[in-house]
Amino acid sequence: MRYEKMKSFIVMDIVRDALKYDDTIHFEIGQPDLNPSPKVKKSLKKALKDDKFAYTESLGLLELREKIVKHYKKTYGVKIDSSQVLLTPGTSGAFLVAYTLTLKHKERLGLSDPSYPCYKNFAQMLDIEPVFMNIDKSCDYQLNIEHLKKEEINALQISSPSNPTGNIYDKDNLKEIINYCDDNGIAFISDELYHGLVYEKEASTALEFSKSVFVINGFSKYYCMPGLRLGWIIVPKHLSREAEIIAQNIFISAPTLSQYGALEAFDDEYLAEVKETFKDRRDYLYKELNDIFKVDAKPDGAFYLWADVSKYTNDSFSFAKELLEEIHIATTPGIDFGSNKTNQYLRFAYTRDIKHMKEGIKRLKKYLKSRK
Repeated sequence: MRYEKMKSFIVMDIVRDALKYDDTIHFEIGQPDLNPSPKVKKSLKKALKDDKFAYTESLGLLELREKIVKHYKKTYGVKIDSSQVLLTPGTSGAFLVAYTLTLKHKERLGLSDPSYPCYKNFAQMLDIEPVFMNIDKSCDYQLNIEHLKKEEINALQISSPSNPTGNIYDKDNLKEIINYCDDNGIAFISDELYHGLVYEKEASTALEFSKSVFVINGFSKYYCMPGLRLGWIIVPKHLSREAEIIAQNIFISAPTLSQYGALEAFDDEYLAEVKETFKDRRDYLYKELNDIFKVDAKPDGAFYLWADVSKYTNDSFSFAKELLEEIHIATTPGIDFGSNKTNQYLRFAYTRDIKHMKEGIKRLKKYLKSRK
């Protein structure tokens, strides 16, 4: 059966095991600890008061889709139509729509290694073959057309900023990859969930370079609304109706209350504070971890650090279990994200405040010193 091909998402097992200890220091889960804008809460309360419990149309609330259209115009100078925007139950729903639109049975989806594990798991659910291309520090954790020339693929999925490394695709490289895909009949899917959580560099949307791309984003990370399970996908205009039909059959519509709450999510003043908070956390944790392990590069965005722990282990899974059991520090083993030397890495999320992280760093330094 298809699900038998899927591997467990190890970080969720770590999250469960971390609950055994009252004093766990959490570096494992990619979930912001900040609340969304207070305006979101007010919008949710109004929706409850007004009994907004019915389904929306499958594309989602027109008012919210129009706000997303304005967001792309304001942020990137890109013009899209509200009919191209489909609201989904988290970005997970968007991945299913994207893969169903672009790939047939047994066709091949190009992915980087390391990359977010659910990409390959969703592909395997649909009997799509994931094709992995190795990336590392030497290419700044970015795929390029030289990778693509070596593989026969029908679609390509990237993420920028990425999970687990936090890197951002350079504008010129992104444009070159998209042009290559357009010229060679390869569907291009861009996961842009961490846009907004971008620090020194700028992140370009794939929509700047082509009208044929599929762009995925959502409200879980930058907008601090993970439990409301609301994402979106922007599809080429000629596929809007087909995307709507797929959504009708998979999930009918995205959660109604979440959509009403998200009407007030684009609160620029509040979001600027969110971004600054995560930047401060990144700066702290990068400095501290780089003294303990080796961090290939200071992350440009998202809220993760990809730490090379090969000084201490070649089995990141066992090492993560050891750190949790011995000093109650929860991390994500690199093997969640692929097989390209991922046994030598841990992912640290800076989704808790600096005071919390300081305690974790203190325990980590003391333990590793005594472990030698």
